[in-house]
Amino acid sequence: MGQQSNKRREADNEAKALLRNLRVSPQKLNEVATMIRGMTASKALAALSFSRRRIAGDVKKTLQSAISNAENNHSLDVDRLIVREAYVGKGLVMKRFHARARGRGARILKPYSHLTIVVAEKEDA
Repeated sequence: MGQQSNKRREADNEAKALLRNLRVSPQKLNEVATMIRGMTASKALAALSFSRRRIAGDVKKTLQSAISNAENNHSLDVDRLIVREAYVGKGLVMKRFHARARGRGARILKPYSHLTIVVAEKEDA
């Protein structure tokens, strides 16, 4: 008997991919996410390939995962996909201390982020 499975939260023409605990600040990751938001999937992949940001490679992998999820799990057309949502959440923050002069200590924060990318199939206009 068991428990019934939860309903799908995305629409039928959407697929998503998550990347959790990424070692970069949410502010820096959000700049890359803003860059690809609203683009077609192929243009977003090209933009991430040529981006000089260190984190762009991880964002590209997540976008490729979302595209694969759309194709394999939901039977969507890859050529008609757009990046509907790309948003960033805060993860944990590692706190470290750095020794300073006169016996003091300076706090160093090492933030982590979560990235969610939702791709959707374009509707005919």
